[in-house]
Amino acid sequence: MRALSRRGVLGLGVGAAAALTVAGCSPFGPSGSDTVAANPGGTPAKPIGDGSTAFTGKQPHQPPTPQKLEPGQKPPQFVVFSWDGAGEVGNGLFPRFRKLAADHNASMTFFLSGLYLLPEQKKRMYRPPNNRVGASDIGYLTDDHIRATLQNVRAAWLEGHEIGTHFNGHFCGTASGSVAHWTPAQWNDEIEQAVSFVKNWRTNTGFTDLEALPFDYDKELVGGRTPCLLGQDNLLPTARKRGWRYDASSPGGLQIWPRKKQGIWDFPLQQIPFPGHSFEVLSMDYNILANQSKNSTKAPPANYPGWRKQASEAYIAGFQRAYETNRAPFFIGNHFEQWNGGIYMDAVEEALKHIADERNKDVRLVSFRQLCDWLDAQDPQVLADLRRLGVGQQFTGRR
Repeated sequence: MRALSRRGVLGLGVGAAAALTVAGCSPFGPSGSDTVAANPGGTPAKPIGDGSTAFTGKQPHQPPTPQKLEPGQKPPQFVVFSWDGAGEVGNGLFPRFRKLAADHNASMTFFLSGLYLLPEQKKRMYRPPNNRVGASDIGYLTDDHIRATLQNVRAAWLEGHEIGTHFNGHFCGTASGSVAHWTPAQWNDEIEQAVSFVKNWRTNTGFTDLEALPFDYDKELVGGRTPCLLGQDNLLPTARKRGWRYDASSPGGLQIWPRKKQGIWDFPLQQIPFPGHSFEVLSMDYNILANQSKNSTKAPPANYPGWRKQASEAYIAGFQRAYETNRAPFFIGNHFEQWNGGIYMDAVEEALKHIADERNKDVRLVSFRQLCDWLDAQDPQVLADLRRLGVGQQFTGRR
């Protein structure tokens, strides 16, 4: 096993959203609301609570019922693109990647931060464990950005994507307030607040001109990713009690078939080849940045072309290694950010286009929830055989 990224395991939310500059217009516009029907199949919406959310029927654009692999049958190559924070802050990145997904028949997972639906003037409603009331290590969004986020989250679900959670205040580091030190009960409190902010955005914002989010979040929410990939051990007991199906918070995973921890599917970010280096890097934009520009998000632009190429080649190398050998599901984590001139967004787009190439007929671009559906439908012995395959070990179909 090669070493982890020298810069360690990191992950951020949208962060200083207000400081971001506005990017060019997306083909989907600021909300993408013109690309989807009001409700799938014309199902009348049944408001839930204050009408912030509503039951609208079965989610559209889902894969067919998963089929069991036969013993020795080569599995499809699953790839999950996921997004931490999932806020639209005027840079057009949320609709840009919704459009990209639609163009390539891809489903994704959007980990929504609950605070992105809570106005800053209401921040004292948030009581983070081991931190002062209203505190947050990511910025609260402006009203316009809350609106854009709501519109994009609504459209994303109607387009077949999953809405998970990135929790709320994004407390990292080693201080006592860090999520690394939260107890299972504190994790449950954090989740309750995140769910409440989603289910009550209409009351909290006063917005009356936006449509409801078209899902029951109590049922939609089946997994998440913790801030900076910290605190999973104490989160899992709470996740299991809440009926979650997976967690994507484990750091330093390998490109092997997943297994369950405490009854929950464990979907870690994975170590992938890092072109030009003898060590591997985690499959997340920020971890690549940390190794290229020593955590700086505004490095000298002369570096950007080479770094963009290196980032896209890292993602593609990780995909190719899995696709050509053990077929382990491949996980990529991202943020809607313009770090280092937006090169990581370009790299992710290039990688997705490569992965979705028509030559790869048995590649499936899915959400974490959809991957759970497929895994849960398989014969346990078949999955156990797949888990015996190491990184880069060729699938032969033999036990």
